[in-house]
Amino acid sequence: MTKLRQVLLYTGIAILAVAAGVLLRGQLASKDMAAPDAAVAAKGAEAIMAASFPDLEGNIQPVSQWRGKVMVVNFWASWCAPCREEIPEFISFQDKFRDKGLVFVGIAVDQKERAAAFSKEMGINYPVLVGDMKAMQIAGAAGNIQGALPFTVVIDRNGKIIGSKLGRLSESKLESMIGPLL
Repeated sequence: MTKLRQVLLYTGIAILAVAAGVLLRGQLASKDMAAPDAAVAAKGAEAIMAASFPDLEGNIQPVSQWRGKVMVVNFWASWCAPCREEIPEFISFQDKFRDKGLVFVGIAVDQKERAAAFSKEMGINYPVLVGDMKAMQIAGAAGNIQGALPFTVVIDRNGKIIGSKLGRLSESKLESMIGPLL
């Protein structure tokens, strides 16, 4: 293969990769928070409620302890830019709606030390649990088939998944989802 053909081949591959990335990003950004189909929602809610993870102090916390509240379960990592953008809004929502029965549960798919440092830096005011690949399996059961972050699930007081969102969750969309549940 000549040098020119190699350059053209690599350039073509690079253009296709960029185009695919742009299309995927557009698809993720344009999707509203949607309820997964009933089977996925039931399996995902069961997996989330059955899960237990260590908190930032190393104490095992069952997610089921928040059953009966409106839960926003957010899978995130300190290195994830969209996660870093949405967490200040989650902090604000937790302050605003705590007394109405809302609880955010952050499940960091990260190293404990990094999650703790980020939580302290941001002033996270809701429970932060530290997950591993088990956390990503649970997110997958709840509809995150891409295995990407952030991934957010809204669960009603009865333990039913009302909606989920892969990618950054807008403040307005979150408020429209949780408002009727409170």
